Amino acid sequence: MIDKGDNVIEVRNLTKKFGDFTAVDNITFEVHKGEIFGFLGANGAGKTTAMKMLTGLSFPTSGEGKVAGFDVWTQSELIKKHIGYMSQKFALYGDLTVKDNLDIFAGIYGVPPRQSGKRIAELLDRLSLAGERDTLVRDLPQGWKQKLAFSVAIVHKPEIMFLDEPTGGVDPSARRQFWELIYEAVDEGITAFVTTHYMDEAEYCGRISMMVDGRIDALDSPSALKRKYGAASVAEVFEILARGAKRQD
Repeated sequence: MIDKGDNVIEVRNLTKKFGDFTAVDNITFEVHKGEIFGFLGANGAGKTTAMKMLTGLSFPTSGEGKVAGFDVWTQSELIKKHIGYMSQKFALYGDLTVKDNLDIFAGIYGVPPRQSGKRIAELLDRLSLAGERDTLVRDLPQGWKQKLAFSVAIVHKPEIMFLDEPTGGVDPSARRQFWELIYEAVDEGITAFVTTHYMDEAEYCGRISMMVDGRIDALDSPSALKRKYGAASVAEVFEILARGAKRQD
């Protein structure tokens, strides 16, 4: 277990190549325990590839990385046990109920049966899904599906939750509600690592990094980046940095 105040993610010169193509180019950064860290970049910038290395789904070509204290080269299975992951593509079981899905993923994540019932009941109440516990997931509105996917990602109380564009496809009101859930999880001690293509959401993060052509070209708090680039918004900062991109979407 990582002590309070330490970094929960540490990356040094992490690189991923596919043949002659460098998808992630020598990135270095840390994520502090209890923060909301925004990981931004246009399509093709390399952020999804970087996230796959951090979540144990892909090995680097070179460099170093630790997630929740575990090495990305040699301890990928241990990393998976200490994180939660919400994909940008809905990946739950549509032909099973809300409660069934939570039961299955609690088991996958190793939540003891004597604890899972209480934890699931707490999540259903907190996310206002208790009335839908017996509803088939395919019949839920998109916003509720997103909430369920989020609850699955934190059912085992992970140290870090990786959220890959978690609010894609939902309306602005639902997006604001979803961010309230993220803040609540962080208040419980979970660190949030978030990718998003909504630049207004980047303002909710404690710090953000911006990837361009596989590199991290900027990393700081939203306010500090706006001051540095003389910009009125994070979106404007992103536009300034993206002008130098050579890759095409």
